[in-house]
Amino acid sequence: MSEKPEGQRTASPDPLFLIAFFRESAAIARVELTKLLRDPTELFTRAVQPVLWIVIFGQVFSRVRGIPTGSVSYLSFMTPGILAQSVLFSAIFFGIAVIWERDLGIIHKLLVSPAHRNALVFGKAVSSGFRGFVQVVIIYVLALAMGISLRWQPEDVLGVLFSVALGSAIFSTFSLIVACIVKTRERFMGIGQLLTMPLFFASNAIYPLSLMPPWLRWLAMLNPLTYLVDSLRGLMIAGGHSVHGFGVDFGVMGIVFIVFLVIAGRLYPTLVQ
Repeated sequence: MSEKPEGQRTASPDPLFLIAFFRESAAIARVELTKLLRDPTELFTRAVQPVLWIVIFGQVFSRVRGIPTGSVSYLSFMTPGILAQSVLFSAIFFGIAVIWERDLGIIHKLLVSPAHRNALVFGKAVSSGFRGFVQVVIIYVLALAMGISLRWQPEDVLGVLFSVALGSAIFSTFSLIVACIVKTRERFMGIGQLLTMPLFFASNAIYPLSLMPPWLRWLAMLNPLTYLVDSLRGLMIAGGHSVHGFGVDFGVMGIVFIVFLVIAGRLYPTLVQ
């Protein structure tokens, strides 16, 4: 009775552990993707918001000459920000599905399985990254329709996909942490709605950091969405560039994701308490 269940054992550097970890994560991701393929309506409804932002908001603010966007138009400048916004808004409510799974008893079955807790969380983060790919397709089609010049080099497109997958993983894991803390759908919806707009506006998604007052600029530098937008702006838009550098962008996002993954793995069993 003193032995810990397999799923609760401490992570080991053994290659066999890593193989098992990624196999378990892939199984969770496959289940999530199967659910998505069976009911893809959520993805199409998510397309409405970026259309409104780019077609209406972007067209109006393109006429404002006081926003410094360098050598690119304002519409081009904001397009990566709207992609990042779509990723954020889609991933931040990922935790509501986890609460539903808890109510249906699915979480209880996963927790008594031998799967490692971090593998369960990582698998869900990977599936969220695939959801983000749909947002990439939507934004690219919109950008082409609006005459926005994009980078089409294979390495740039792959970089955009990786950025979106990492950003989706960050915010879906953060959403899972919130779900583990609040534990009810009603509280989660309120907190989710409270977080999305501050995260979006306290970033460089629709205006450069140079326009912000110093206190807001410091907040933006702590916001992982800022680094997601910065990487997308350098990879996606012809003439765009990364202010912080891709090394900083991916480094910060990678560290944030690892921290969130560890925290979510610790809190995940408390969801059923």
